[in-house]
Amino acid sequence: MAVHPAIAPLTFLLGKWRGQGEGTYPTINPFSYGEELHFSHSGKPVIAYSQKTWKLSSGEPMHAETGYWRPKPDGSIEVVIAQSTGLVEVQKGTYNAEEKVIKLRSELVGNASKVREINRVFELKDGELSYEVQMATNLTSLKPHLKAMLKKLESEEKPQS
Repeated sequence: MAVHPAIAPLTFLLGKWRGQGEGTYPTINPFSYGEELHFSHSGKPVIAYSQKTWKLSSGEPMHAETGYWRPKPDGSIEVVIAQSTGLVEVQKGTYNAEEKVIKLRSELVGNASKVREINRVFELKDGELSYEVQMATNLTSLKPHLKAMLKKLESEEKPQS
């Protein structure tokens, strides 16, 4: 089964990515983590997304999330994410297939007592996928929260069911 034409501009994401990241926020101590992202497709006009992180020192799990990315032909994209904390995100944004940049901004952050807004920017440069996450809470305006650099472990040419 071939890649659906709707996701063709983002096929560079498909596969497993692994690397390290750093977290910070005005209300927490800085931290580092290991991370794996997986982007897959089923032949439909959507990319399945999963992410997991762990403590570098012990390998102990830290965070996980899963969701779906729906790119549109006009360069817009819709993303839904469910986090292991119970928080859910509905994001909209844009992608630039030539520059390999995806910018997302939350339309809705649900089931969150403190988080008001989450923005994410992904970029592929020199074979590495980087991202930055900004977050706003009831107490703070939009501030940097997470950033990571990931390398591709394996590509995914065949659809996953």
